[in-house]
Amino acid sequence: MSLATPAPVTFRTVEDATGDAPLPVLGADVRVPGADAVTYAALDYAASAPVLRRVWDDVASYAPYYGSVHRGAGYLSRLSTELFEQSRATVGAFLGCRPDDEVVFTRSTTDSLNLLAGALPEGTRVFVFASDHHAALLPWRGRDTHWLDVPRSPREAVGLLEEALRGAGPGPALVCVTGASNVTGELWPVAELAAVAHRYGARVVLDAAQLAPHHPVDVGALDVDYVAFSGHKLYAPFGAGVLAGRADWLRAAEPYLAGGGASRAVARAADGSVSAEWHATAARHEAGSPNVIGAYAIASACRALTEAGFDRLLERERRLLARLRTGLAELPGVRVLALFGPEAERVGVVSFTVDGWSCRDFAAALASEYGIGVRDGLFCAHPLLRALLGAGDAVPGECGGEPGPGGRELGAVRVSFGVGTPEEHIGRFLTATAELLRRGPSGVSAA
Repeated sequence: MSLATPAPVTFRTVEDATGDAPLPVLGADVRVPGADAVTYAALDYAASAPVLRRVWDDVASYAPYYGSVHRGAGYLSRLSTELFEQSRATVGAFLGCRPDDEVVFTRSTTDSLNLLAGALPEGTRVFVFASDHHAALLPWRGRDTHWLDVPRSPREAVGLLEEALRGAGPGPALVCVTGASNVTGELWPVAELAAVAHRYGARVVLDAAQLAPHHPVDVGALDVDYVAFSGHKLYAPFGAGVLAGRADWLRAAEPYLAGGGASRAVARAADGSVSAEWHATAARHEAGSPNVIGAYAIASACRALTEAGFDRLLERERRLLARLRTGLAELPGVRVLALFGPEAERVGVVSFTVDGWSCRDFAAALASEYGIGVRDGLFCAHPLLRALLGAGDAVPGECGGEPGPGGRELGAVRVSFGVGTPEEHIGRFLTATAELLRRGPSGVSAA
């Protein structure tokens, strides 16, 4: 298959063919055009996970009853409104939210964190690690933000935060914490970081974009104040996300978007100006017609994961992850990237470099020759990748690879998986990687 002249995009209804995967996903039997017409191996879950069949069926069942939320007395409108608010309650239960927490539906993790950034009280100091994904790194620019160094162990992360907070002084403060790295898959010491933050009177927002699809997230147990995640990484489509947490800052802030739905009353004063009284609930930050299908899809995914049982899902994921990491460790010239070392607990995300190959060429070869979809580049985590690759602090360009030391492309290859991944896909990936290493980038076998 030529990468320069891709085949026309066509779609068809597919049946589930997930093999040993615990939860069926859409697209499991999609075949890649080419000489062998192999079944596509989706190993880029960290970017967007495939949709659970359960979620798609739930959405399809609701679709004929779709109506405008909070916008009418008719049957469909009332049913849709009830479904939307039930979805809010389902998500709150999935996250272990406290009774007085708000659950706001957004477009994504990025949208959620930008919403929170706009709701911070005047003078709030923000503390964020430079190793975070751009969605958690960039919303705080232009504020009193303290950029913490990239830590090399969970203990160092806790120490860096405590040192920064100790010298920060009084006033409102917010600490942004990543649950699991989108580059290395490593779990961060969320509860320990939250304990330090609260000791100094700071609040904590958890970026759970990579954590929530793999691990239970309980805001009470972790003692975080806010949590954000995206539906498209949680096996749900339709561009929806969540910001959940303490209500006071959200209720006191100006609406993230001004418009219908956010306002309780709008009036025109004698001087001709227009004033608004805003809702004091989550609706304050959900202006416009809500994405009820997106919210319902997230709620359906939350139910599916809960009913499948995270203990069962985690046990299987750890087994596949062990096979993947062991297989990569046996291949010469492969360097797996890590912050906290080989013993750190991880989710199903692994990034690596290959001697003699650019990340882009290696990913393209996996796609075109083996029907395997992975990610390559800097994964929207430029400072972290540059630290892991020893490339210094110069500002990179796009999220793809860029020229690095010696003129070679800077970047890595990332393989990620989840509840819909058959074990065969991990085996095929390892076999393909070994074959590409034997052949080399020139296409000539090194044997």
